[in-house]
Amino acid sequence: MSGHSKWATIHRQKESNDAKKGAIFTKLAAAITVAVKEGRGLQLALEKAKQYNMPKENIQRALDRVAGADGVELEEVMYEGFGPGGGAIIVEAMTDNKLRTAQAVRVVFEKNGGTMGGSGAVSYLFEQKGELRIRNPIRQAQGEQELGDNDELKIIDLNVEEIVKGEGEWIVYCHKDKTFEIKESLEKMEYKIDGVGLVMKPMTLVDGEAGNLIEQLEGLDDIHEVWTNYPAERDQHA
Repeated sequence: MSGHSKWATIHRQKESNDAKKGAIFTKLAAAITVAVKEGRGLQLALEKAKQYNMPKENIQRALDRVAGADGVELEEVMYEGFGPGGGAIIVEAMTDNKLRTAQAVRVVFEKNGGTMGGSGAVSYLFEQKGELRIRNPIRQAQGEQELGDNDELKIIDLNVEEIVKGEGEWIVYCHKDKTFEIKESLEKMEYKIDGVGLVMKPMTLVDGEAGNLIEQLEGLDDIHEVWTNYPAERDQHA
């Protein structure tokens, strides 16, 4: 089974209209800015910007923000809580006003039958993993070909931890520190990588549904990433 993608906030909007693409670019720009300031995660942030065809000038503006030219100081904040039926939810935000963002997140939880918890309330139920999405079928000189047993063996040899096979893609999980090393190996083997990132993969699932809670959290301006262990949400973002 796959985990709820760390980049689910923008993944479900990938084919959206121009207005929504603008919102996606805003979230990506915030990720780039925070990554540079914190000295970690820049490669991942730039990779995501590339995947979503973010214009070079937008990327440059995000890099320029690190100098504080616009007077805005962003920081990364994580909130944890429970949805209807006790599902675990982790919300990651990039904000210049933690009090404002925390209040907005709390209101969404409460309006949708959930509750916010303190630090560590649910994070122990997740493991951080690298996630790579391989396009299926793959295109070769002789046309398209479905991924098969031989492909699985070759991918396993890269010391991945899990392979989830789907009709449109295979999802590969690995140790978080091996993510880009494995990505480069897969590309050298001529596989098409449709997505790469770090995810919080739930160790257990809960029965029930989140209703509109996840969608409304993702819709908040400051929210960058949402993970959960609701099965319906995992299936939707797999």
